[in-house]
Amino acid sequence: MNSSQSAPASPSPPGSRRTRAKVILTLAAVVALVMVGVVVLGGASSSSSAATGPATPPTVAVSVPLARTIEPRLEFLGQMSAVEDVEIRAQVGGTLTAIRFKDGDVVQKGTVLFEIDKTPYDIKFSQARAQLEAAKARVALANRQLTRATQLHSTDAGSVEGVDQATAEHLAAQAAVEGAEAMVRDAKFDLDRCTIVAPFTGRVGTHLVSVGNLIAGNRAGSGPTTLLAKMVSLDPIYVNFDLGENDYLTFMQQRQKGAMDNTVSIALSTDTSFARTGQMTFIDNALDHTSGTIHARATIANPDHALTPGGFARVRLAVGHDVPVLLVPDAVVVADQSDHNVLVVGAGDVVAVKKVEVGDLRGGLRVIRSGLAPTDRVIVSGLGGAAVGAKVTPTLGAIRFDPNQDRI
Repeated sequence: MNSSQSAPASPSPPGSRRTRAKVILTLAAVVALVMVGVVVLGGASSSSSAATGPATPPTVAVSVPLARTIEPRLEFLGQMSAVEDVEIRAQVGGTLTAIRFKDGDVVQKGTVLFEIDKTPYDIKFSQARAQLEAAKARVALANRQLTRATQLHSTDAGSVEGVDQATAEHLAAQAAVEGAEAMVRDAKFDLDRCTIVAPFTGRVGTHLVSVGNLIAGNRAGSGPTTLLAKMVSLDPIYVNFDLGENDYLTFMQQRQKGAMDNTVSIALSTDTSFARTGQMTFIDNALDHTSGTIHARATIANPDHALTPGGFARVRLAVGHDVPVLLVPDAVVVADQSDHNVLVVGAGDVVAVKKVEVGDLRGGLRVIRSGLAPTDRVIVSGLGGAAVGAKVTPTLGAIRFDPNQDRI
């Protein structure tokens, strides 16, 4: 026999067989537990789904638009300016000797504001009067000489040349008087301008030159002059504002129909109503091509001086008779770039969107010029849960007009 032949395999020991049996039993138990878990979870999921059921549509409050008759009007932001606005400057030069007002005072027309040293102008005035007296004396002499020459000529004791000479001297003396009188008026003009008075009733600003300064003056304003102060009138006062092209066309159409009387109302930021009224007194002759607006101006009485040049005010302009409109809360109008939209509940309680054209605020509500029907159910509450095309549960809401808010 070949000694290299392999011996037969020996049987596995009893301990190894027992180990394998335990592993198999353990795996079977794990598989059984997993299957039980799947069955339990599946049953629970089925029970949960059955209990939840279909989702409930969100609840929203709806109301039809509020129908109301209102006066059509336009509103603008205006800025006030003085009817008269001047710079106080001297027409004569000299040393400033007195300031006769307090900065910010309201002064009456003719009130003395500044005084300039009168001495050199008083001297000039005295010289002019002396020259006038001398000219009058020469007229008197020329008059006597002309009378004497005429008498001599009538008795043939004088010549015609003598009469002509006396006549010429008399006329020259009269002309000299007129020239001297003009010099007196000229000197008086300068002397009077040494006292600078308020040109109208209004408020004067702060003085810009102190007493003792040498100031420059010029009658015609062609040369350098010293600015002494600024002054503005207060009553009445202008309110300037700009109308857009559409507003301007509406205004002109209503004016041509005779549906308006050019009355405007204004309110300051602290006012609770548009209590101040005035008249539109100016509309420019052309639209500004860069802004598409046209400038307008109203004149407002200001007896209490509460309106100040440079201040701002809201301007309200009525443009016709009362018209029916629809109103909705301003919060329900959603701006989308250049458009405005309102969510409504349509057929089948499905949310829809409507594009609208809006107007101004009235009584805390937004005027809807077009896009809504009186029967539309507008969503006034619960907008956060309403999606276009989704179904909702509508409940009855309300839209209320607040007349107190309409005042301002």
